[in-house]
Amino acid sequence: MSNHHHHTSGNLKLAFFLNLGFTVIEFIGGILVNSVAILSDAVHDLGDSVSLGLAWYLDQKSHQKANKIFTFGYGRFSLLGALINALILILGSFFVLSEALNRLFNPEPSNATGMILLALLGVLVNGFAAWKVSHGKSQNEKVISWHLLEDVLGWVTVLIGAIILYFYDIPWLDPALSIAITLFILWNVFKNLKETMLIFLQGSPKGISVAQIEQKLLLHPKVNSIHHVHTWSLDGENHVFTAHICLKEIDNLEELRKSKISIQQLLKSYSFIHFTIEWELPGDNCTIQSKDN
Repeated sequence: MSNHHHHTSGNLKLAFFLNLGFTVIEFIGGILVNSVAILSDAVHDLGDSVSLGLAWYLDQKSHQKANKIFTFGYGRFSLLGALINALILILGSFFVLSEALNRLFNPEPSNATGMILLALLGVLVNGFAAWKVSHGKSQNEKVISWHLLEDVLGWVTVLIGAIILYFYDIPWLDPALSIAITLFILWNVFKNLKETMLIFLQGSPKGISVAQIEQKLLLHPKVNSIHHVHTWSLDGENHVFTAHICLKEIDNLEELRKSKISIQQLLKSYSFIHFTIEWELPGDNCTIQSKDN
């Protein structure tokens, strides 16, 4: 295992424990200072803790080779993590949203001093975690660093609101901040959930046009027709392509070999980690009967 992998894993591990520990403090502190804005951010941080834990786990898992059970490897586990994370955030956000709406119509005083102290701690803890992870070069670390930066901005918002509450008696400001933070969280969750579900349902990956690939392959002098074309993504980054390609008249095995190589070279220009082609010669009947092309 390389030093770089140890560094990556160490950063994610540190960020996970910092985030999880502070999430517990947030929930307790939010209840003690009577702030639904802090509870809203606690729900957000709980979701990020799940993301960090899964990122750390998957970073370890990604170095395991494919086996007879998971023949494509373990990359698709990240999708399961994304769904779990989304479910936690959605359930938690709706709970906090209901509490915030109730508090908005029935305002209660919050402990502004306690909010300021928790917000300062939140900026420091999340800021340090974001700084550590931002030094990483892996895709895992880059994605997680953005999550942590969102947390920092959320705590800056809470801090500003708490300072205003310290000087002015505006009891509706705390639930208003909570609603704003929660709606922002939900907007991002549903946006990411849509992308995750598209991958889970084996939709064609973003940025890859099946029609364009077919058109490019049909320009090859030895390609007669194409059918049973399928593209999907394993995890949003690594894509798979399969197709049946009917060739024109082939005179000998050497010509067949050269045709296969040149067609495969065309597909290598796309971001497929794996592609499978069923080659069909003139007169061959496709044995697969389905409703697709």
